[in-house]
Amino acid sequence: MRSTSLSITRRVAALALALMASGLAQAAEITVSAAASLTNAFRELAPAFEAAHPGTKLQFNFAASDALLAQIAKGAPVDVFASADQETMDKAQQQKLLVEGTRRNFVSNALVVITPAEGGVALKTLSDLQQSAVKRVAVGRPEGVPAGRYAKAALEQAGLWSAIEPKAVFAQNVRQALDYVSRGETEAGFVYMTDALVFKDKVRVLFGVPTPAPISYPIAVTSGGANAEGGKRFLDFVTSAAGQAVLARHGFQKP
Repeated sequence: MRSTSLSITRRVAALALALMASGLAQAAEITVSAAASLTNAFRELAPAFEAAHPGTKLQFNFAASDALLAQIAKGAPVDVFASADQETMDKAQQQKLLVEGTRRNFVSNALVVITPAEGGVALKTLSDLQQSAVKRVAVGRPEGVPAGRYAKAALEQAGLWSAIEPKAVFAQNVRQALDYVSRGETEAGFVYMTDALVFKDKVRVLFGVPTPAPISYPIAVTSGGANAEGGKRFLDFVTSAAGQAVLARHGFQKP
């Protein structure tokens, strides 16, 4: 009888240790939902951050900022949210999805018009997109992609949106717009400068696009995540000198 009780006690203890280990493993994971344009930079950041925080593992989810917000609002287990525009982060804040006091701007970007590196068109201004040689223009869907909203706002400011919209091939995120141009499926496209650098051998930057609002990226810890402290450490890292150096290598500018 005593042997049976001892066996049960040991099994209970083993189960408790397993549960504790599982909890520690989960606590050591930091889930980051970030705008698609941050893909390469954040992936390069990961090894340095994990080395500086032994036992910590970063899990990334990259997509259009609006899509990420929708996931978070529905309860996705996310610790950090990095958006490509202020509007999306404002919505997250209004929905009380952020840990108060953690939001900060960490990088900025620039919008450019690109063309395929081989056989592309020669354009100098937004007005040139009206040329007959430009049959299709890749642009993020304004209703759900910050890069698309920036592009639409710039074209509206120039009085050109109604002329260019019929040529638009709408993308689900800025990287898809980049793919359309790099594969020669459109003659031109709107992407961030950082995206153009990713495929610098496949696309050519034609000119920069002035946007009515600065392209500023905010980041914050989310209120529904399981690792708020880990999220805060990640925010500290991306805004540190080491983190900013990596982001700069990928073409991002200071906030």
